[in-house]
Amino acid sequence: MKQVLKALIISLNLILSKNLTSFQMQKNYLGLNLTRKQLYSGFYMLTVYRMVSAKGEDFLSTATEVAAESSTGSNMRVGTATKFSDSIDAKVYKIDKKKNLVYIAYPIDIFDRGGNVQNILTYIAGNVYGMANITALKLLDMWIPKSMLKRHDGPSYTIKDLKKYLGIKKRPVLGTIIKPKIGLKPKEFAKVCYEFWMGGGDFVKFDEPQADQVFCPFKDVVKEIAKVMAKVKKETGKNKVMSINISSSDYKTMLARAEFVRKTMKPGSYAFLIDGLTAGWMAVQTLRREYKDVFIHFHRAMHGAFTRPENVFGFSVPVLTALARLAGASGMHTGTAGIGKMKGDKEDVMAVHTALDKVSKGEFFEQDWHQIKPCTPIASGGLNPTKLIPVIKAFGTTDFITTMGAGCHSHPGGTRKGATALVQACEAWEKGMTIEKYARNHEELAQAIERFGKKCNGDVNGGR
Repeated sequence: MKQVLKALIISLNLILSKNLTSFQMQKNYLGLNLTRKQLYSGFYMLTVYRMVSAKGEDFLSTATEVAAESSTGSNMRVGTATKFSDSIDAKVYKIDKKKNLVYIAYPIDIFDRGGNVQNILTYIAGNVYGMANITALKLLDMWIPKSMLKRHDGPSYTIKDLKKYLGIKKRPVLGTIIKPKIGLKPKEFAKVCYEFWMGGGDFVKFDEPQADQVFCPFKDVVKEIAKVMAKVKKETGKNKVMSINISSSDYKTMLARAEFVRKTMKPGSYAFLIDGLTAGWMAVQTLRREYKDVFIHFHRAMHGAFTRPENVFGFSVPVLTALARLAGASGMHTGTAGIGKMKGDKEDVMAVHTALDKVSKGEFFEQDWHQIKPCTPIASGGLNPTKLIPVIKAFGTTDFITTMGAGCHSHPGGTRKGATALVQACEAWEKGMTIEKYARNHEELAQAIERFGKKCNGDVNGGR
């Protein structure tokens, strides 16, 4: 009753304001009287935006225009609307003017019934960012009902599958990124992989720009990687995994690269890395649907244009992570909670649990993922062996992949000893010891501490 009364008061105030015309146009997008039972019935997907209306614009009126533009409407009421089209209007169901928050409910039937993440974003993060009557709009959180989750794939190959292949039980997957970021020729590239794996590392990934460069043809480098991986297996008896970037200019080339990897390497020994934001959501979902037995590695290159906390437009890291999980990514870069070189804070930790948990807690909503399997958090960017334990503590889990690039390759003893130092840092954590204490009898870790500094939040010597 209080909610209904509040809705009536707000509506009356708006009618009495100078924005009467705008209100009349967009009143269909106002749902302040919606009950919690209605909101969580399965009919709506819920969102929360931080919004600042332009000077002279009424906050609630602007909010309804955002709801209109991001669903069925436009800047004014049209004569072609029908009773049914009115029934699937998005609804502003709550506002908080003090915190600049707008809560919008989207009927799930407006979205592609084929489970299309691109289509979702076209609505809720599309034209609305260009509206003249706003000066800020950022999507902070979303809640997806079970009825909508059923339309989507979610991950097929999970951290459980990856760890089983690698023979890992309780610890994180220890990985690296090939450095320099670009410029190595096939044999040189494969040698770096070999050295890291022989040092005890588990997982190697292409850096995200690596493609089919003239000095490092895609097929040639994959062949060389397959050779050294077989050598490592023979010499150590252990399985290793290579994450190979198959992003390309068109889906036929992307799939051709995927097929070449399949023919060249053993099942389980490779992941498909896709630059999810620059290649596009269709590429991610295509790989998920075509290769259910492969780890789909979502790299989030370009995400900072949307997700940096200080950005007034865009969406949050947890929202991006939720969408990647929905699309079927097996793994997703979630940041390092400010421990590495990338901008990050509590949102990174929230993203980790958005990816992993059966029921994840966002800033505003609690999301039950029902049948959707977990997505693997991937920690990368400015990490080195001294920072492994802080990342484990920040994340509150060991079900993640850490990929340390220069943090391994700039070790005084080279890549192999850099990998060994990472393994030793992990051993220290497993034994409940500080890395300083463990380093007394482990030279490689001691050298890493000397190289990168004893403070785990400092990295002035090149661990980036």
